[in-house]
Amino acid sequence: MANRRSINRVILVGNVGKEPEITHIPSLAKDVAKFSLATTEVFMDKKTNQFQESTEWHNIVAWGWAAKKVERDVHKGSLVLVEGKIRTRKWKDKNDQDRWTTEIAGETIVNLDKTAPRESPYPGTGTGDGRNGRDTREGYGGPMNQRGPGPNDYSFPEPQAPPEMQIDDIPYDEETDPF
Repeated sequence: MANRRSINRVILVGNVGKEPEITHIPSLAKDVAKFSLATTEVFMDKKTNQFQESTEWHNIVAWGWAAKKVERDVHKGSLVLVEGKIRTRKWKDKNDQDRWTTEIAGETIVNLDKTAPRESPYPGTGTGDGRNGRDTREGYGGPMNQRGPGPNDYSFPEPQAPPEMQIDDIPYDEETDPF
């Protein structure tokens, strides 16, 4: 029986090594994006008293909507946050030898570059900062040069504390308890 408390979760922040490869797979009706990500650590070498760098390269694979986001937002040199899972897959090379590849199945991918377009939670506002002038998507407010409502255009109610709960308020059934 597998350990129920194990976790396979990876969070990486690094720079994209080359332009992502985007492929459409008709049999699955999905897109897949592949790119390499470099993470660099700086440390003090105790022998030389000099700073040293150590760079690791990671193969990132994103499917479906995450692949679409990579296609739109990720480019060579971009600073990117990737959250996902480690996957190892087996394949055969030209000589029919078994090979293994370890890669990160990216589930959440965020471009951290300040110059990258940012998504806005407000319909019709495009990139959210209105400074780059490149976004021509249509929203509720028309073309992006006509700004829609922004974050300061609304008033929100004050947050309310949740009601106090008692231990007796939580339903419990011994027959369905998995532990």
